[in-house]
Amino acid sequence: MPSSNAGIPNPIPAPAAPDSHIDHATAIAYWSSTEPTVNGVLGGYPQVSRIDLQGSSNFFAKLRRSSKTHPPSAGKLRRAADCGAGIGRITTGFLSNVAETVDIIEPVKEFTDKLKAGEGGVGEIVNVGLEGWSPKGQYDLVWNQWCVGQLTDAQFVEYLRRVTAALSAGGWIVVKENLSNHHLGEDVFDELDSSVTRTDEKFRALFTKAGLKIVATELQRGMPKGLFEVRAYALQPV
Repeated sequence: MPSSNAGIPNPIPAPAAPDSHIDHATAIAYWSSTEPTVNGVLGGYPQVSRIDLQGSSNFFAKLRRSSKTHPPSAGKLRRAADCGAGIGRITTGFLSNVAETVDIIEPVKEFTDKLKAGEGGVGEIVNVGLEGWSPKGQYDLVWNQWCVGQLTDAQFVEYLRRVTAALSAGGWIVVKENLSNHHLGEDVFDELDSSVTRTDEKFRALFTKAGLKIVATELQRGMPKGLFEVRAYALQPV
């Protein structure tokens, strides 16, 4: 017989997870309208670039000093990927100094128009979002910075698994991202560029789910007050 819910209050639906609001078309539209300069891609904080690049260089130097597979004495890495590369700021300012070839993975073609394969250490230029990128060949280093917030949690895990399969022995996946400062310790969704800023705890949980371990991590120092904290994680397969 039909049941009745008379007298039973309607359950309050659980709030949607912040990453469920991510829309790739909205994100692409936002970034496509952004000026293809350091000032544009860094949201009006161009002074952050020098601080960031120096921090990344120092962080990676420590990784190499602790590596038996890719020690500093081995010279440049064979191949790296700059994921969410934008205008190639990280490639030209850091990655090309540590790798012979750096592939550019960036969905916004307007950002990569001034980059040319074969010049300045730039390898292949792939205009696709990380959710659609399947690495070909092997990489010694896959650098992801200020870009994985455009992926849902599920997409991020699947992406990390695909990248892991393309890592050379002893290679690294580096994720360098903003950390949520939400007062309840939750991820934060940004409607402007349709991205999510995750907590440190969320990052660690997703890394574990993807079968990765953190071999080194540190906060970026010297960032302007009022901005999110930025943390770099160096990852390798468990």
